[in-house]
Amino acid sequence: MNMFRPSSLAAALAAALLSLPSVFAGSVRIGDAFPDLAGAGFEGRLPDLAGKIVIVDFWASWCVPCKKALPMYAGLQKEYGDRGVVVVAISLDEEKDKMEAFLKKIPLPFSTVRDAKGQFAEKVGVTGIPTSYVLTPDGKVHALHREFEGEKTRRKLTVELDAILKSK
Repeated sequence: MNMFRPSSLAAALAAALLSLPSVFAGSVRIGDAFPDLAGAGFEGRLPDLAGKIVIVDFWASWCVPCKKALPMYAGLQKEYGDRGVVVVAISLDEEKDKMEAFLKKIPLPFSTVRDAKGQFAEKVGVTGIPTSYVLTPDGKVHALHREFEGEKTRRKLTVELDAILKSK
């Protein structure tokens, strides 16, 4: 005997789907314009991003996968920097001294700013870290990575960066 009537199952699914927009409100998706980084009120300095391909990485000093991802981003900055690619790391550390201690151990060759209260991360829709966005020169989201999978993530990023550079 079927315990669910098709109509009650459909009603339950519809109710669940209707609740999704509120759960993901503010989420920036592929193809969307990324919110203005310069006006976000971060602690720290941002480089000139006008006309650049930007990789925005959300991280924190206590995040183990982030510690593995940041050196990979340093390599991408070195490899692609002279072709107009800029990495911006946004720390979600609540305590500035924790971020600074981390950066003393692992200096990064790109801009690192702090979103201490996570307001910008919330606005963008970051639900976990590391999360990174690849932005086209016109500020649109080309790709989104919600985790770090080592070499697999690096390969995906190089394919994405090469595709944007080829289309310029």
